[in-house]
Amino acid sequence: MMGVAIRIGLLFCLLHVAGCAATQVALERKDLDVQTIMSDTIFLDIEDEFDRSIFVDVRNTSDKDIQVESMIINRLQNRGYQIAATPREANYILQVNVLHVGMADPSALRQSVYGGYGGTLAGGIGGAMIGSAAGSARGVGIGAGVGGLLGGAAELVAGSLVKDVTYSMVTDVQVSARTRDDVSQQQRANLAVGRGSSVQQASARTTDRMRYQTRVATSASKVNLKFEEAMPAIEQNLAMSIAGVF
Repeated sequence: MMGVAIRIGLLFCLLHVAGCAATQVALERKDLDVQTIMSDTIFLDIEDEFDRSIFVDVRNTSDKDIQVESMIINRLQNRGYQIAATPREANYILQVNVLHVGMADPSALRQSVYGGYGGTLAGGIGGAMIGSAAGSARGVGIGAGVGGLLGGAAELVAGSLVKDVTYSMVTDVQVSARTRDDVSQQQRANLAVGRGSSVQQASARTTDRMRYQTRVATSASKVNLKFEEAMPAIEQNLAMSIAGVF
């Protein structure tokens, strides 16, 4: 009977510790935190800003339905830009490709951004990487076997109620700006053909546009955050960041 009483007492202690950890995280992360990271800064030549027309092309290769194009256009119009109907009519061409929308581990998100335009997405992107608020309960020093079982039960109870959730959107952005000077461009590609072989391609041409590329990621974090709550804030911040280039 004494052993059972001790085990029950330990369980209540662990539940209290896990509950405190969950309460602390719930208080610290109760407000929505939205952040945007850009891999490279784009500086447009303001001396050549003789025409404030822009063509916007937003593509979505993620598995989520998002509505960010209209937000980008509205912000550009508020900054005095006229939306062109075709690329040939525009002084600027803005191309955006949405690569990922969903849950992400914050560290994997940063790695994906630092990889730059066209880089691979880190492993934690796209996975349900959610941190449990009761993780600190693992460090409670009690007897082996019983301690692990009771600690797991305490963490399960608290962690099921409080989770620190991060949603993100990762996009590649290319800006083409018309210039008065001729621009020489060279493009090289190494294409895989089956296993162990490849084909090299190269092309060169002269154009009247300078091209700039960057990767942008916007994330929203909060305790028990839902997708429907995160997306409007993420879309607005992403639109603000991309429009801010111009």
